[in-house]
Amino acid sequence: MSDSPTAPAHAPIPDDGKRLRLLSAADLAEIELPLADVVALVEGACRTLHLGRSANPRKLRVTPQGGHSVAYAMLGRDGSRGIVAVKTSYKHGLHKGRSEQHYYTTLTLYDDVTGLPIAMMDCARIGALRTAAVSALLARELAVPGARSVLVTGTGTQGRLTLPFLLTALPSLDRLMLFGTYAEGVRAVREQLRTHFPDRDVEVVSDLRAAVADADVVVGAAGGHTPAAVEAAWLKPGALSILVGHGLAPSTLHGADRVIATSAAQMHVTGKDMADTAGALPAVDAEFPAVLAGDSPGRTGPTDRIFAYNSGLVVTDIALGHRFSRRASARGLGTEVALWQ
Repeated sequence: MSDSPTAPAHAPIPDDGKRLRLLSAADLAEIELPLADVVALVEGACRTLHLGRSANPRKLRVTPQGGHSVAYAMLGRDGSRGIVAVKTSYKHGLHKGRSEQHYYTTLTLYDDVTGLPIAMMDCARIGALRTAAVSALLARELAVPGARSVLVTGTGTQGRLTLPFLLTALPSLDRLMLFGTYAEGVRAVREQLRTHFPDRDVEVVSDLRAAVADADVVVGAAGGHTPAAVEAAWLKPGALSILVGHGLAPSTLHGADRVIATSAAQMHVTGKDMADTAGALPAVDAEFPAVLAGDSPGRTGPTDRIFAYNSGLVVTDIALGHRFSRRASARGLGTEVALWQ
């Protein structure tokens, strides 16, 4: 199914431009996309960005003194679909446990062909899917050839999604390890994995250092309160470490042979907790969209220890959000509001 603006791709919307379709988390939960489709949509958005046909400016960030909350705003344009979008996210209670935090994120899409609004939607699921898809693409492109083992730290949303997406992109992985401290979260990781790969299971590890020593790919997908802090010295030659949330110590970045980021500018906005004692971050060797396109090298040798920083690109949210909005419209999901009347 094409998402090109030259095809009848845009969701039906009012032609007066005064109403907006609102899509709740419950609406979007009614729609399923195969994992391979999600990966393909995200990969296409990254490639279009690298070609200069899309725009993904550096995100804005605000946080108060004391750091009890953080808010981000991202503006972007998808050139292959002719869609402009704004994404916002706000998290409150950063010093509290996960269950006590408040998190809100939205994505608003506008049709830059007709000049009309398309939809405003909850972006939590879209953001979670695109992040896990990017991790899978990073592993596909940057892991040592013949990679067989992966370790994931964390059992939250990304901890649960990472393994199914990794197996979608790297089906040769045969040892799946998990470091998690919540029994309920471990069960959820297993359930998510078996939903997509019924014949696969995950090995729960307690000796983090020993597991890291055996892992070709290490994904830091834990929350901010994780006890996990993988050090560079634990990684074997050729290992790829991917940072999504927490679970990797700064040494994995500063001691890497190569540093790849989805966006160097955004790493310097959201990656400050990985800075050295002087508050500095190392230079990025390549941005991932260029690696995907084959215009910049990712791995240069089998023993390279690579650090990959997975920060959100709003163009990938747009690609997924547009697909979800089309599916929702076709099924009559959502609520239209006369926002501008």
